[in-house]
Amino acid sequence: MQELTGVYRSPLGDIVLTSDGSALTGLRFAESPCGELAQDIPPLADACHWLNLYFGGTKPDFTPQLAPIGTPFQQSVWRELLTIPYGQTVSYGYIAKRISCRSAQAVGGAVGHNPIALIIPCHRVIGSDGHLTGYAYGLDRKKWLLSHEVLNSTQIGC
Repeated sequence: MQELTGVYRSPLGDIVLTSDGSALTGLRFAESPCGELAQDIPPLADACHWLNLYFGGTKPDFTPQLAPIGTPFQQSVWRELLTIPYGQTVSYGYIAKRISCRSAQAVGGAVGHNPIALIIPCHRVIGSDGHLTGYAYGLDRKKWLLSHEVLNSTQIGC
């Protein structure tokens, strides 16, 4: 099946969305402005609706259909990421314990290869000492996303 792509214009730069036609397969920040806006393809339109809510300051109340491609271990880490509540953070070690993995570093590797950023909230994972660590799209974006969620979760009573 052909990969479908579109672009979402966010406050943090363009986001490239990809789909296999039935589910979202990728969401990544682009290095520079690019491409056509995502519109009529249902998985991309659903992702755009989710992003509109998110960047508009509303906690999204649904998760678009997702189909991230990865190893079984990566899939287990990404499923765990989906359980992190909006506006909250957890450590790599916490995730490792939750999935019965001995290595927080292995979890970090899987988090770093998350193909659907934001919706699978890898930005909510921090170091065990509470410091912001690694984010494929830069620590400035990670800090912005976390601040945005904390601000909006207090406004909406999460």
